[in-house]
Amino acid sequence: LVTNPLIILADEPTGNLDTETGQAILGLFARINEAGTTVLIVTHDPGVAQSCRRVVRLRDGRVETDTGSGDAA
Repeated sequence: LVTNPLIILADEPTGNLDTETGQAILGLFARINEAGTTVLIVTHDPGVAQSCRRVVRLRDGRVETDTGSGDAA
C-alpha cells in the first residue's frame, strides 16, 4: 500500500478476523478502490462477496456467474 500499487490481490483477507476487524478491512479496500486501485478479493464467504461491486463465481475451473459492473474491481 505504501508504493500505491495498481492492483491488490487479497486471498481470504477476512478469514481469521473478528467481524469488526473484517468490516474495517473491507472498508479500507473500498476506499482504496475508490481512489483508483483495483482490488481483487478471493473468498468463500458470501458476506464478503456481497461487499464487492462485481462477483465472479468459479466452479470446476470455469466461470459459473459474473454479476455486477464490468468495470468493477
